[in-house]
Amino acid sequence: MGDKKEVLEKIHHKLIVSCQARKGWAMYGSEIMAAFATAAMEGGAGGIRANGVKDIMAIRKKVKLPMIGIQKIWTEGCEVYITPTYESAIPILETGVEIIALDGTGRKRPNGETYDSIVYQIREHFPDVLIMGEISTPKEAEALQKSGTDIISTTLSGYTRETAGVTVFKPELVREITSATDLPVIAEGRIHTVEELTAAYAAGAHAVVVGTAITRPEIITERYVRGLETYFETVNQ
Repeated sequence: MGDKKEVLEKIHHKLIVSCQARKGWAMYGSEIMAAFATAAMEGGAGGIRANGVKDIMAIRKKVKLPMIGIQKIWTEGCEVYITPTYESAIPILETGVEIIALDGTGRKRPNGETYDSIVYQIREHFPDVLIMGEISTPKEAEALQKSGTDIISTTLSGYTRETAGVTVFKPELVREITSATDLPVIAEGRIHTVEELTAAYAAGAHAVVVGTAITRPEIITERYVRGLETYFETVNQ
């Protein structure tokens, strides 16, 4: 784990690759995620995002880049699943990740915990880690400014009730947040092209995370197949 300022400098204007796969997906497995992360590093990525201790530790053995760590846990009756509790954060923090990401919305969490209470405990016991609050709206981002948050990310845009209609990357969200806060903003979510990547930086992003467009080959393949089907439908008319 490096100095906070040094970590922020290392990821500044860099591509962070999200290497995640759920059980049941073709690419599920810690060694596969480590291979994806290694390929990302070889391709010039400046950081990695990973979920769960096993994946993080497997990646750590092969890749020496700043890491955003999360712990996805789904709890009945709660919408928050990205590092939802302090208890879920502890094993991720103990891996030595440089950045830990938490759901930064005001939605209900297990055990009655709040975002602020989790941040307070992390600050007390793991003072050297950067804390990233993940939001979906400018209002949620504004609420994080006095909470001890180090970084704001747009990860949850399109994944909350308030943003359910969002299906494409919105650089305007990055622009609104960067104009309202001095905190570094990381753009993430629905970024599929180089043009969208550069649009995020034009909007003021400190760094950008891309996942699906790089590490979901089944979705990448499907995009090509659909394009091919559309082509033949057109030429055969």
